[in-house]
Amino acid sequence: MILTYCYRIKPSAHQITLMSNTLELLRRHWNYALGQRLDALNRSRCQIDRCSIVSEPIGEIPERINYYTQQADLKQTKILFPDYKNIWAESQQVNLQRLNKAWERWLIPDAHGRRGGRPRFKKPGELRSFVYPRVNCPKAGAYLQLDNRLKLSKIGEMPVIMHRPLPEGFVLKTCTIVCKADGWYCCISMQDNSVPQLLPLDEVESAVGLDVGLKEFLTTSDGDTVAIPQIYRQTQHHLARQQRKLARQKKGSRRQAKKKNHIARIHQKIERQRKNFHYKTAHKLVKNFDLIGVEDLNIKGLARTRLSKSILDAAWGAFINILEAVAVKRGVRVVKVNPHSTSQNCSGCGHKVLKTLSVRLHDCPKCGLLMDRDENAAVNILNRAISEVGLILPVRGGLGVALPVKREAFLEFDGSQLSFSKLEAPVIPQG
Repeated sequence: MILTYCYRIKPSAHQITLMSNTLELLRRHWNYALGQRLDALNRSRCQIDRCSIVSEPIGEIPERINYYTQQADLKQTKILFPDYKNIWAESQQVNLQRLNKAWERWLIPDAHGRRGGRPRFKKPGELRSFVYPRVNCPKAGAYLQLDNRLKLSKIGEMPVIMHRPLPEGFVLKTCTIVCKADGWYCCISMQDNSVPQLLPLDEVESAVGLDVGLKEFLTTSDGDTVAIPQIYRQTQHHLARQQRKLARQKKGSRRQAKKKNHIARIHQKIERQRKNFHYKTAHKLVKNFDLIGVEDLNIKGLARTRLSKSILDAAWGAFINILEAVAVKRGVRVVKVNPHSTSQNCSGCGHKVLKTLSVRLHDCPKCGLLMDRDENAAVNILNRAISEVGLILPVRGGLGVALPVKREAFLEFDGSQLSFSKLEAPVIPQG
């Protein structure tokens, strides 16, 4: 298991100058290396060092450019530009590895056939982090000492605010220095060979389905709701005023830089408030349930609708990722299910009841089930999650005296021969 803890550091004015200069030099090297790759690609019209047989002659074929050739040129870079000698060598290599990863993500599709965007040239101030790939080991560039001090090669020692202790048994792997709007931070990645074991299906005692929405942030299959905070909506007018003031500032002036930092701090506060809300909600759910069913939503598609601002403000995708991360550490199962027709189908009889978003009450004409629309969807999500993992729960929600059991094959006699069939989960209407 890999964890990352982020701590605030207190560098001196001289150390801030050194770290800022490191980011600027790495940004220039990123742009130069990216220009090399794009030039070679445009001249060869191909991903490999050969001309395309369907294109016209384009002259001499350039040398093949990849991570290894650019890494080998680092020695020549330090000779031509001595300032790069003040940067830890492994940090420069990681900078090229980041570029190579972005390059391959652009050219090579993933398992689903999707590709990332083309890597971009970075403007001044856009590169905000650099990495020391080894910590507290021989030939490491970063050392986290016991007296809460961080020693960085080529930069020096600085105090670290250890607001929480490092977990025991973990080995420190990397140290990433990040420049944020309110100061400098170090992100320590650590690894432990132990892998958290998920709770066995036989020991699952409680299950819940979650339906996320814009009226309520989420509704559980038990009927409980969590109010949506709308953090960005409450701040957008103040943020708009500050951005109008920024537009009136002279470009390149001190006041413009100060106002940019002010706006960045507002965005940072919004992000932290939203993340704090997500973590508190996730911990509460994981503490009370052993199995959680959620929808596998297409957030990008939903964000193209007229409700895009509210959807992105709720950040359902970020919440589900946080919920999965918290659940893994506690051994709780999070099951993603197909969201198709979860709001339309009746959780009692399965009959499809068409309704628009303005209709907030589910009223089934077939079985007479009457309940909140979001709660009905949450029950459908729970039933699909239970069916996917192969459990049978005695009642909706999985809570009760009887425990959920695995699906097992049983003998069925039809008069002429014995046959095996699967026991299906009964559907119990909510009355």
